[in-house]
This record gives sequence, C-alpha cells and structure tokens, in this order.
Amino acid sequence: MIDIKDQELERREILKEYRNLLRNSKKHINNQDKGAIRSAFEMALEAHSGMRRKSGELYIFHPLAVANICAAEIGLGSTSIICALLHDVVEDTEITLDDIQAKFGDKVANIIDGLTKINGLVGKTNSVQAENFKKIILTMASDVRVILIKMADRLHNMRTLDSMSRTGQLKIASETLTLFAPLAHRLGLYSIKSELEDLSLKYTEPNIYKSISQNLQDTKAARNKFIKTFCEPIDLKLKELKIDFEIKGRPKSIYSIYNKIKKQSITFDEVYDLFAIRIIVDAPIEVERSDCWRVYSAITAIYNPNPLRLRDWISVPKSNGYEALHTTVMSPSGKWVEIQIRSRRMDSIAERGLAAHWKYKEGQTLAKDDVLNEITDENIEKWLKKIRETLENPETNAVEFLDDFRLNLFSEEIIVFTPKGELKKLPFNSSVMDFAFDIHTEVGKRLIGAKVNKRFVPFNYILKNGDQVEILTAKTAHPEESWLGYVSTAKAKSKIKEFIREEKRLIIQKGKEELEKLVATSNLKFNNDVIARISSFLKISNIPELYFNLGQDIINPKQILEAVEFIEKAEKLGKGYKENLINQDYDQLINYSVIDKPDMVEVGGHLNLEYSFAKCCNPIPGDDIFGFITTDEIKIHRTNCPNGIKLMSQYGNRIVRTKWTVGQSKNLQTYPVGIKIEGIDGLGIVSQITDIISKELKVNMQSLYINSNAGIFEGNIILFIYDLEHLENLIQKLKTIDGAQNVVRYDVNEDFKVI
Repeated sequence: MIDIKDQELERREILKEYRNLLRNSKKHINNQDKGAIRSAFEMALEAHSGMRRKSGELYIFHPLAVANICAAEIGLGSTSIICALLHDVVEDTEITLDDIQAKFGDKVANIIDGLTKINGLVGKTNSVQAENFKKIILTMASDVRVILIKMADRLHNMRTLDSMSRTGQLKIASETLTLFAPLAHRLGLYSIKSELEDLSLKYTEPNIYKSISQNLQDTKAARNKFIKTFCEPIDLKLKELKIDFEIKGRPKSIYSIYNKIKKQSITFDEVYDLFAIRIIVDAPIEVERSDCWRVYSAITAIYNPNPLRLRDWISVPKSNGYEALHTTVMSPSGKWVEIQIRSRRMDSIAERGLAAHWKYKEGQTLAKDDVLNEITDENIEKWLKKIRETLENPETNAVEFLDDFRLNLFSEEIIVFTPKGELKKLPFNSSVMDFAFDIHTEVGKRLIGAKVNKRFVPFNYILKNGDQVEILTAKTAHPEESWLGYVSTAKAKSKIKEFIREEKRLIIQKGKEELEKLVATSNLKFNNDVIARISSFLKISNIPELYFNLGQDIINPKQILEAVEFIEKAEKLGKGYKENLINQDYDQLINYSVIDKPDMVEVGGHLNLEYSFAKCCNPIPGDDIFGFITTDEIKIHRTNCPNGIKLMSQYGNRIVRTKWTVGQSKNLQTYPVGIKIEGIDGLGIVSQITDIISKELKVNMQSLYINSNAGIFEGNIILFIYDLEHLENLIQKLKTIDGAQNVVRYDVNEDFKVI
C-alpha cells in the first residue's frame, strides 16, 4: 500500500518528467502541438492510473520515458511524441483505437494501430520472435515512425531490464542484439545502436561487460592524456587554417571492444583502437565537403595515414544517410588512431539518424508535420522498397526471412556501376547474380551470364568497389536451387526461393494427379491412409515428397503399381500393414553429445524432460547457461553461444531457466573444451605444452594439432575439463610457456539445426 507522502512524491516526479518532455521537444513543436501533447499525456496518465511495472514504479513513467527518447535522442516531432505517450493504451487499457482517432486524427491512430499490432502479436508458430519481427518490418515499410517509436520503447526496456527474471533478461537482450541493434544501425541511429549492444552484452555476458567497463575506467586517465597530446598539433593547424571545428575523443563502445577481443582472440590490452577522434566542422552545407577534405589534408600532413583505411562516405553516403571521412593515422608513440571527420550536419545525422536527415533535407524543424509523414529520401525509400519486395511472397518462412534480413542490415556496402554508368549500392560480398536481381526480378530470373569490366565472369563472382557490370539474359533461363549458393542479398534469395517453391508446387500437383489415376486402377480408395502406405513401401518419408518424386519421374508408375498390388494383397491376407510396411529408422536431426549427467543441472519450470549438453558450445560447470526445449528434451547452451543467442531471440517461448547444481563434485564428469594457443616458435614447444597438460595438470587430451610457419606456431587442442575454474587454471599455466602470446578457449562446433 502506497502512503499519501509517497503518492505526492510520485506525482511530483511525473510532472518533472512531463516538463522534461516539453523541454526536449521545444525545438520541434509549436503551441498547438504543445496542447495536443498535453492531451495525450493526460489520456495516458488516466488510462494507466494505478498500473505498475515489474520494478514497482508507476507505469506512466514508461511512456513518458519513451516519448523523451523520441524527442531528445531521435529528434522526432509532435506526432511521434503523442504516439509514444499512447503506444500501450489500446493494448493495456479500456481506450480504443476509435477513441484515439476521434481525439488525435487518422495519422496518430494509424501509427498506434501499427504499434499495437506489433506489441499484441500472439505467436502461433514455433518462432514467435521471428514472426513478430516480420510483422514489425511489414508495418515499418508503410510508416517508418512505427519502428522509430518501437526502437525508443525497446531502448527504455533495456535500460530498465534489472527488474526482469534472468530468463527474461536473456530472451530480451538476445532479441535486442540480433534484431533491434542491426535495425538501429540501418536506420542510422548509431548512438542507440551502440547503447542497445552494450546493454545486451551487460545481460548476456555480465562478467565480460564488467571487466571491459572496469578496464576502460582504469585506463581513462592515460587515454585522456594521450588524446590531449595527439590532438594538440591538429588543433593548432586547423586554427591556423581558420576552420571552425570541435575535436572529441571518445572510447569505442564496450560491445565493439568485446567483438574485437573475440574475433581476433586478443586481450583488452592488445586492442589498439580503444577510442576514436572525431573532428566536427562547422561549415555551410555548400562548402562542408571541401572543408572536411581540408581537415583530412591537414591531419595527414602531421601524421602518416594508413592508405588502406581511408573510407570516403562523403562523396557517396551510406544507404542510411551516414556521411563522414574515416582515416587511420600513426601516432608518434607507434599507435594507430582512427579519426572521423564530419560536418555538424553530418554529425547530427550520424547520431540521430532519419529524423535529423529529413530535418536538414527539408531545411526546417520537425514542428508541423513531423516531416516523417512522407518519406522522400531516395536512399531510405530504395531500402524500404527492397523490404517490401522481400515480403511480397506471403509464403516466405519467417526464420529464413529474419536470417537474410539481419545479414543485410549490418553488411557494409560496395559501389558498382551499370554499363551506362548508373551507380548502384550493394551489400559487401554481393555477386553478379545479386546485382542482376537488384536491377529487376525478371533480369535476375533470366540471367545466363555476366561481364565485369568487359570480361566474362561466373555467377558466383564477388563484386568489388568500382566494378562495371553487364548482365546477359535469355527468355528460356530460369532460377535453379543451386543459385542460392551464388547470392547473399535478401531480395535475390527471396525471389529464387519463391520461384523454386512455385515450380515445386506445380510438380507436386502433377504427381498427385498422376498418383490418383494409378490408384484408380485398383480396388483401393485414394485417401491419406493408402497414400501413406505407398510412401512407406517406397521408403519415402512424407506424402508431398512422394508426389514430387512421381512428378519429377524419380519414381515411375511401375513402382507405384507394385506398391498398390502389395497393399491389396496385405489387406486380403488380413495382415496389419503397419507391421509389414512401416519400419523406418529416422536419422536424428541434431547431433549432441551424450553425457552421463545425474543431477548436473537444475532445470526451472518443473518440466518432465531429459536434458543434454549442446555440442555447438560444449558448456561446462561454471559457464552461464540456459535451457532450450526441443521436441523431446532440453538442450543446455552457454548464453554466449552464437546458436544460443539466435535461439533466445527467435524462440523465446522455448527458453527455460537452468543452473548448475550447487556443490557439483569434481572427478565425476569431464567435458570437451577447445583451446587455441599461439606464439613465437621455439625448440621443444610441443613438449612444453604436453608436459603442462598431461604431466603437471593430469588433463586428458582428445586431439592435439600444432602448426609452425615462419617462426610462429598455432595450436588447437581439445581437452577433457572438469569445470570453468579448472579451465582457467589450465589457460593461466599455458600462458607461462616461453613464447606463448595468446591462449583462449574456442567452441568445438558441430553442425547445428533447430527442431
């Protein structure tokens, strides 16, 4: 029970947040907008009256926080702020969409409807999150404000994730990392993208997050001193050139540092680019490009640049509107330093994404129509058009769509040209076939060959920056299943799969009609029971496959008639066809390790299912783990397992809380763990490694591979370890070997499928 004093404190805090909202939005609204925002606030306040979040705070603080993010961090106008305040009322309260339409008009009602559909989805498939995300993208393609408000909603949920259960934290953080952070990246919301990634890491890998965060704090003073010394000559030179500018030195995000450590198998101390220098030029739009190049010229006159690390996104901006010059130069102390050069306009777009982009494009603030009402920007419109094309086929599998879509969200871009010199932007690693489908679906479907820079190339030729591409077509050509191995873009994959599905559907229909005619020559009825018996006789696993094989002439009418004759005889003899015909040994879909594991793991939810440990990440006692419900058991994954993160984000309803049993005794069970060791080669390096493993620590090895080349050695060892503490002791011992530079754990991955 909340007493009167606490209620008064809460009331004051609500008013304080509301006033913050008005302050944050004052650049984007007029007096009329202010009145509409107040009406929306009062409606939300009354609708959510008495409701509280899991943290215990009043629910109204959530829509207020989302609205503040929209106003202050994304820079949206009155329409979006009103929608943010009301984004949960239709789903959670008595207020209807008609009520909102009557009070605020069609525009607000349509956006609220989109947000409500996203929030209220009840998954009816085995992939709740994938289906939901597909729906989000469908909604976004009609009004991008829906996803911008949803992004603000997700950011606030991540900022307040402490009150959730551990299972809930893992599910939401993984979903955020795999879906919302890439989407923020594509929409140009770099600040939000970085924060979403950092917060996701905080909950999926809390120890790593704390370690990197603490290391950044410990090195802050030395880093600031280095930045000050490094920037002094640049500062003097730019002032001499009478350029108006601002220099910022800021550390890289925790997540980006973690990614470097993980991908390059290095320590925190070995990450050379812990920070970036940003130089922001204050210049009119007509001279901002030339001023940025003047700054670049001044810097490279002071410090030697790395010619391979120049990125010019000023001449050709990224598809999400990002513009900047990036270069990496060598400091006097021998450290590489990344420098980003932007105008004030470019910096605003980089931080706030779409809203800032249209603000500058239209040459006005977002006061009246939110500017986002009509999407006019060419790059974003092209991207949204690609989304709509990807979603045109309603049969598109949600998980396939999600995988393809996410790959395209984060991919870097290349610039290529048509034979007439038209510029095209494609994701990095695109092939000539991707280019053909990007030109037009029919061009892709009729592809028979391609020329790059006037030379013939195969379908799988990977395009490079500056390539000029000519596509050769023929009316008789059509997609084949092998084409899927030649493409990487979502559009190309979607169109090829769509064609193959339609072709397969026609073949299946043809096979079904032929089978019906053949069965009609007997005394049997054409029904599912008889068709299943025929499939079993021919050792075909399902009915559609039977139709397809017959339609493709993989099996012939004679084989069908033999099966029909056998079934007729079996029925006359009165023998059970199941005993005679169905005796199939199905291969297991997932290959997991089988371990004797009495009470090793405690599984939440009181589920009456067996469990086993996933080979894709090989968890050991001490690892942070979770359980995933399959068709007949629970698979235990590490929370940082790439497959595990995918499962948590796409199949959140099948995640269960798990933990290692307290007091687990050693010497009962060992687990396969991979260790990679690298360093400077020397005499007896192999014996030093094996002595520590086998003689000193008495650890059994499954395999040992050491390769030496030009004075450097690299070893991959699979060992049988008791628990995480045992593993860490072993790694520390191996680091003491003369010449050892890097010793890390790696996953002993197996093929991975979801059932």
